[in-house]
Amino acid sequence: MKRTMLIMFVLLTGYAAMAQKGSGFGIKGGLNYNGNGDFFDSAENAVRSPDRNVGYHVGVFGKLGNTLYVRPELVYTSTTSAYNEGDLKINKLDVPVLLGIKVIGPLNVFAGPAFQYILNSKFDGVTFDDIENDFTVGLNIGAGVNLGKLGIDVRYERGFTENEINFISTNLTNLNGDRVDTRPDQIILSLSLKI
Repeated sequence: MKRTMLIMFVLLTGYAAMAQKGSGFGIKGGLNYNGNGDFFDSAENAVRSPDRNVGYHVGVFGKLGNTLYVRPELVYTSTTSAYNEGDLKINKLDVPVLLGIKVIGPLNVFAGPAFQYILNSKFDGVTFDDIENDFTVGLNIGAGVNLGKLGIDVRYERGFTENEINFISTNLTNLNGDRVDTRPDQIILSLSLKI
């Protein structure tokens, strides 16, 4: 049901972007400097924060408006967070819906919700329960520059919906009862091309 709702939202948003005068769409890709939340032991103590790693993203976007605009995106994202116990790898679909405004010349600022659907996750050498929520909500905020059809932006993304992995067994060490907060906390650098 959640998947169907997400797909319908993306299709309707894309249709709206194409139906308006002066709107457009394009492709985008870039790098993420990512870290998920803290690692908690079975006694609920925050043991450590992850080492941040570089991930990547690729996707498409639509744009409605010019000076004040709405920009929905559909993005595949791959992230890795390093803990002493292993690396947490997450692949997800992100659907940011950004409201932006041109500030001066080609400079624009934007913010909006980001809907995330986790496709796949794994933690090195560890068996765990499913991530609590496959579908989560976060926030994107950032700034960008558009030079003709080419654009570059940098944004910060933070997940709001509490979401975690609970470990049930492992081949390496005893992590039974431990958990990791899977909410994204990342800086995203994107290059986009309007088609």
